[in-house]
Amino acid sequence: MSIDAKFRKLGTDNAPGQETRQNAAGTEALLRGDPLEGRKVDFSHGDVDAHEPTPGAFELFSAGVSTGGAQAYTEYRGDLGIREELAPRIAGFTGAPVDAKDGLIITPGTQGALFLAIAATVGRGDKVAIVQPDYFANRKLVEFFEGEMLPVQMDYVNADDRSAGLDLDGLEAAFRAGAKTFLFSNPNNPAGVVYSADEIRQIAALAGQYGVTVIADQLYSRLRYSGATYTHLRAADIDPENVVTIMGPSKTESLSGYRLGVAFGSKTMIARMEKLQAIVSLRAPGYSQAVLRGWFAEPDGWMDERIRRHQEIRDHLLSALRAVDGVFARTPQAGSYLFPSLPDLAVSYADFVKILRLQANVIVTPGTEFSPHTASSVRLNFSQDHDAALAAVERMAALTERYRA
Repeated sequence: MSIDAKFRKLGTDNAPGQETRQNAAGTEALLRGDPLEGRKVDFSHGDVDAHEPTPGAFELFSAGVSTGGAQAYTEYRGDLGIREELAPRIAGFTGAPVDAKDGLIITPGTQGALFLAIAATVGRGDKVAIVQPDYFANRKLVEFFEGEMLPVQMDYVNADDRSAGLDLDGLEAAFRAGAKTFLFSNPNNPAGVVYSADEIRQIAALAGQYGVTVIADQLYSRLRYSGATYTHLRAADIDPENVVTIMGPSKTESLSGYRLGVAFGSKTMIARMEKLQAIVSLRAPGYSQAVLRGWFAEPDGWMDERIRRHQEIRDHLLSALRAVDGVFARTPQAGSYLFPSLPDLAVSYADFVKILRLQANVIVTPGTEFSPHTASSVRLNFSQDHDAALAAVERMAALTERYRA
C-alpha cells in the first residue's frame, strides 16, 4: 500500500470537531424548504460545558503545574506515584490485579492508548478480528498498519436486551482463520450495548484456545444505566498475558480536554507501548497526569447523579426518535451514544448528514464510520445540555419527515 493510499483511508471529515471541513458542495440543490432555527448541537462529541469535569480537577492540574519539572517530565509511562494510586482503584473496579510499576501506562487520551496497543500487536499482513459496528478508529488503525481485517458481526438489532449480539461462531471462525488480535469496545461504541457475562466468558475462552491477544476498549464502563450488568474481560478467567484494557476519564467524567487515558495489561505489552510512546509523544501531558489523582475518587453520589442525568436525556431523546415512523433505536445500556437507523429517504444518508448541519444546525456522525452495513444509521453523543439536545433531535425528526422517500 502506498503512503498516499494509507492516508486516504484516514479521512477525518466526520471526526469530532471537524464538521467545518465537510464538503457540502452540491448539497444545496437537494435542499427542501427553509432552515429550522435552533441552537447548534454537535452530537459528534459530548458537551463538557453541559456536564462539567469532576470536582477538583482544575485544582489537581494546578498542583501539577506548581510541582514543576518533576511533574512535567515523568517517566514515559507516566508518574509512578500516580500509577501507584490508580492501580488498586482500577483493580477494584475491574476485578483483577494491576501492576502499577510494569503493567500500567498513562497515555495522551484513550485514543493514544488505542494507537499504542494496536501498534504493539499488529504488523503488515497480520490478521485482526474486528467487530462491526465498532469504534471507527479500530478499522482505520488496522488498515494503517497494513493488517488484514476479519469482520465479526454484532447483531445488536435482533439480540435480546441482555446481550450485545456478537456472532461468537463468526469470532471463532476468524480465530481459526489466523486472527491473533481481537479488537472490541464494551460498552459498544456506537450502539451502547453491553456484552453479556456469557459473551465475555466465551471471548475469554476462545482467546485462550487460539492464543489471541484481546484489546478491550472499556472507556464507558463506568456510565452504566439501571438494569445493566457488566463483566470485565480481565476478570473472566482470561490469561492476563492475552488482554490489554483501555480506560480513561475523558467521557463519563468530562475530562477530555486534559487528554488522559490509561492502558493496563502484561509487562511485555506495556513495555512495547511505552517504547512507542517515547517516540510518538514522549508521555501523556505531564501536568494533566496529576488530574488522575481524583479519578475513581469522586465525591460520594457524584457518579450516581452523572448517570441519572444522562439516563434522563437518553430516555427523552429515544422517545422523540421513536415517534418517527420507520426509526429504530435500541436502548443503550451504557455510555452516551444513540445509534438510530433512519427510514428510506429521498436523498442519500451521507447527504442527509450534511443537510442536518445546513438546515437544522445539528451535527451527527454517519453510520458508515462504524461499519459498511450501517449506512442508514447515525451516531449521536447525548452527553449534551438536555433541552438543547431534545430540541435538536426534534429538528432532526422534522427533517426526516421532510426528506422521507
